[in-house]
Amino acid sequence: MTETPDRIGDPCPVPPLVLCAGMAVVDFMFRVERFPTPSTKAMAREFFLTGGGNAANAAIAITRLGGRARFCGPVGDDEFGRRVLDGLIKEGVDIGGAERVKGATTSVSGIFVDPAGERLLTTRRAQGLDAAPPPADCGRFIAGVAAVLADNHLPDFVLPLCRAARVRNIPVVLDVDKPATEAADPLLALASHAIFAAEALRAATDVADLPAALDRASNFCRGFVAATDGAAGVLWHDGNAVRRQKPFAVSAVDTLAAGDVFHGAFALALAEGRAEAAALRFASAAAALKCTRFGGIVGSPTRAEVEQLLMQA
Repeated sequence: MTETPDRIGDPCPVPPLVLCAGMAVVDFMFRVERFPTPSTKAMAREFFLTGGGNAANAAIAITRLGGRARFCGPVGDDEFGRRVLDGLIKEGVDIGGAERVKGATTSVSGIFVDPAGERLLTTRRAQGLDAAPPPADCGRFIAGVAAVLADNHLPDFVLPLCRAARVRNIPVVLDVDKPATEAADPLLALASHAIFAAEALRAATDVADLPAALDRASNFCRGFVAATDGAAGVLWHDGNAVRRQKPFAVSAVDTLAAGDVFHGAFALALAEGRAEAAALRFASAAAALKCTRFGGIVGSPTRAEVEQLLMQA
């Protein structure tokens, strides 16, 4: 992949295609003045019913940022599975890689967001999707893509897709969100760019100090490695030392889906040929803007909005 200077400019004349593989859910979101407590009521100021899930959200973020996205992942054959796919189609995402699993149910989350942007979340996990078989012809879904973004919630499903991408020298960005990940996880060996959530990194390395954990992860991750740490920004290892991408200063009202937007924006920037440092800055700006809007992935920003923030910073 050819790198361009450390900046993010106009999208490529033909927007690159990013394959987003992994999880999709339905989110029921409530904006409240305070979180409900036992035997009390908390009135909702706003309500959204929207799609969610790491890979599905990232795909939407990519299309809003001017790229093209293909979703590849299993959903249930219930009404929520249909709702997820309809939402992706509406956002311009190619759902040719989606698999509706007979008899399975789609994950559903109930999310309460308070005025500070903090959230309280409960999830009914999908039933029957963990055992969903991967696509029979991974090469067909990899064809034409400039990068693959996979989450680690459905490892058996995404592993063959990541393997097919690496055989073709296509960058694989791994969203390491599930804390159960271990250093020996085969997905880590396939990732060209592993980006951990802070708690997932601590769990994988058994090291509480985040910079030290990232330093240790650089020994077993074969490529680029980074860790997102919410309002503290992003840590990454440049091969010699740990560096930090500072967060953009915004007034957060809802952090839900910010990580998914970050991963989608990062994968798109790589697909456009950007260097990792520029991709991290672009992704951080996109995630920051998302946090200023209530509604989960509904608040994902456009390319023009991200570029405006980058110029102002």
